Amino acid sequence: MRLLLALMWLLHWMPLPLLGRLGKFVGDILFFIIPGRRGIALTNLGLCFPNMTQAQRVAIARAHFQGYARSILERGVLWWASPSRLKRLIKVTPAMPTELAKQRPTIFLCPHFLCLEVAGVAITMAGPACSIYTKQRNEIFDEALRKGRLRFTTDERNLLAREAGIKPIIRAMRSGRPFLMLPDMDFGPKESVFVPFFGIPAATLTAPARLATATEGQVIPVVTRFLPDYQGWEVRFFPPWDDYPGPNIEEATRRMNAFIEERVREAPAEYFWSHKRFKTRPEGMPRLYDQHFKQL
Repeated sequence: MRLLLALMWLLHWMPLPLLGRLGKFVGDILFFIIPGRRGIALTNLGLCFPNMTQAQRVAIARAHFQGYARSILERGVLWWASPSRLKRLIKVTPAMPTELAKQRPTIFLCPHFLCLEVAGVAITMAGPACSIYTKQRNEIFDEALRKGRLRFTTDERNLLAREAGIKPIIRAMRSGRPFLMLPDMDFGPKESVFVPFFGIPAATLTAPARLATATEGQVIPVVTRFLPDYQGWEVRFFPPWDDYPGPNIEEATRRMNAFIEERVREAPAEYFWSHKRFKTRPEGMPRLYDQHFKQL
């Protein structure tokens, strides 16, 4: 792991177009040598885009692996490049909502697009913010990741332990620190509801709606994308959601998934397809991944 981190540090000096092309090459290799993750990605794409041909889904899956490898190598730029270089590479659109976030407790809702780490950098360069942190098994990588996440916000209290629950998040939001939340992974049935995602019942956290209710806060979606021609990354902030969450938590969660689905359709290869998004199933419904792997 030390060798990998040293390599990432060396590579961060490369011009981003060269580093991005190297990442694309590494992603091509990963696509062919990791059949399990390739199978998960193709299964997800088959479920979400049933009208595509298999060749189209394979092309998206391959581009996904290319983008994923890019995001790993480019993380070194986020961790060690100068602030001036980062400001040149990160395009914030339409603008950082700093003043808006000061008015009310704020959730920055950040779906799992491949370069989502860029959102955290852009937000913390503008001011303090907090997020959930899961301790990594490898201590060396854990230390590097923590330092990277805390680079522009050195207060350890801004990394909140998942097992601590919702109360520290509420306290942080009420103290004026926006909460950067990644809402769209399958964490099992606890504190989740089944709502559609691309027409498939998906176990989805109700935490965004519950947090917004508890803090009387606002939800500002933020989506990250690669800029064309390896020129950097876009961090796009959307207007705060009106009348969110409303009286019905399940309907609010359904609304969130619909928003994420719209963004995925805009750039399907950049979504995190190698996660088992539909692993948790409603009672009595068959498992999806074992069944589909047999067809690959």
